[in-house]
Formats: sequence, C-alpha cells, structure tokens
Amino acid sequence: MKDLIPETTLANVGKFEDPNLTAKGEDRARVALSNPQTLWFNTGTLCNIECVNCYIQSSPSNDRLVYITAAEVQDYLDQIITRKWPVTEIAFTGGEPFMNPQMIDITRASLAAGYDVLILTNAMRPMMRKSMLAGLLELNTEFPGKLTLRISVDHYDAALHDAERGAGALDKTIVGMNWLRDNGFKMAVAGRSVFGHSDAESRAGYGAFYAEHGYDIDANDPGMTVLFPEMDESVEVPEITTACWGILDKSPDAMMCSSSRMVVKRKGAATPSVLACTLLPYDAEFELGTTLEQAETDVALNHPHCAKFCVLGGASCSA
Repeated sequence: MKDLIPETTLANVGKFEDPNLTAKGEDRARVALSNPQTLWFNTGTLCNIECVNCYIQSSPSNDRLVYITAAEVQDYLDQIITRKWPVTEIAFTGGEPFMNPQMIDITRASLAAGYDVLILTNAMRPMMRKSMLAGLLELNTEFPGKLTLRISVDHYDAALHDAERGAGALDKTIVGMNWLRDNGFKMAVAGRSVFGHSDAESRAGYGAFYAEHGYDIDANDPGMTVLFPEMDESVEVPEITTACWGILDKSPDAMMCSSSRMVVKRKGAATPSVLACTLLPYDAEFELGTTLEQAETDVALNHPHCAKFCVLGGASCSA
C-alpha cells in the first residue's frame, strides 16, 4: 500500500488530514485574520522561465491561474474600504507579473488608492519591454517612494542561481536590476536558503553582490533581503497544535495568514477567489470565497507549508 502513495507525501502520511484535529487527536492550531495589512494578487501563473523548484509551477505554459484584470483588482481595492481593513500594502506575485498586459494599470490603481505596492519579479525580458519600462518610470515619478520591486535572486553566485533558473538567467536579471538602479527605483531581493549556507554567510554574500553592482539594498534587513526556507513536502514536519504557541513562544498574530490574503483567478472561473495565503494556490481547502468578507474566517494550519514555512521557518511574504 505504501508504494501507491506519492513519494512527496510519504513523510507526512496520516497528517494534515483533519482541519480540526492532528493525527494524534490534538486540537489543530488556527489563525484568525486579526490585522489585515497586505492584500496579495496573483497576476497569473504564466512566466517567461520555468524554475526547477517553483512552488507554484509557473512556466511559459501554466495558465491554471489566468491574468487578473485592472477592473477586478479595483473591485477588491473598493472592498478593502467597505470592509474597513487596515491594509497598507498591495502586493503582486505570479508567475511573472510583467507578463500580465495590464500590469501597469493594475499598479497605478493600487498606488492611486494610497497603498504601498510590492511587485515580485525576475526583472527579465517581460519587465524590460518598452511599454513596461515607460509605465514604471511614470509610476515611480508620480508616486515616489511608494513602489518596491522585489527581485528573485536565488543565489548571488551565477552558477547556483542559473542551476535553478536556466543558463544566463542571473546576467539577464542583473540587466534589469541595473536599469532599476539607474532610474531610482526601490529594490529588495528574494533569495533562498536551500544552498546550505548559514544566514550570516548568505547575507554576507548578498552584501558583496550588492556592493559589486551598486545596489542600495540592505543585506542584513530581512525585509529587504528575504531568505525563504525551502518548501519541500517530502520532508517530515510536525503538525501545529494549539499548545504549540506556548511551547514555541510564538503568537498566531505573527503568522502570514493573520495579516494577509491573496486574490487569484482560476482558469475558467467567472470571478476571482480569495485564498488564505500565497503559498497554497491550488489547494481547495484554503480557498475562502470570492469576497473579502468571506475571507475574514480563520484558517486551520492544515498543511506542511503552514508548519515548516510559516510557524517553524518564521517566513513572511510581506515587505
């Protein structure tokens, strides 16, 4: 029977099945939306490259999440006001957000509504199209200091970065980062902790990389250089119970799902949906409805990512 179970689930077999109870019958931890600060939008899962370990499986052919439109984003910006959410940041992920033909209009609507905006990008060809560059220049001039682009730099060593993203990928990203640098954009970096370095070693390496290229990015600020733990479902992780908060000396209010939600549009769907977080785009259990009001429910930590990435890894996708 064991041979019939996919390898990626063997480590946690029997776990993360009941939203209310762990495999040991203990009360599963839940997180309330206590202070919504960031509303994420997935702009679509299409990407110009296909990375080895992309958690959302973005690629030039993956359109499971289709392009969200500026009108749909505006509707949710209006819902923030209606629901009186204390949101300060609108953030965009993909796929590659600059594949979305309405990305400039989407960003403009979010900035015009008064929010800080964070865009996750590989800073490669989609961002470097003339129409995108012109739009970005206009936005950065019109809304100074309100727009941050977080660039995916898996590793500061080209060989390691390119092993994940394809030959020549880091050089292409550096071209985009240089353009952003030269035009006064605020940049951050998203790296990965899969390479076996200590946190201090990684940050020292990124610091040297920034110094070499003249990037005004703080390698020691975890909000500006974000080092994400690997999301490997084949690794065994403990289930998080209500007792864990005290044992780990952590608060549910520090979890990503206490302060954010993500809007996606599924292929073939009439309307977008609101998800519990950015990490579980395809799991139906974490789809909370189509409106922000419906998304105000609490979230059961019923997935390995909840434990390893958020509770134990201490990760956050926010700036």
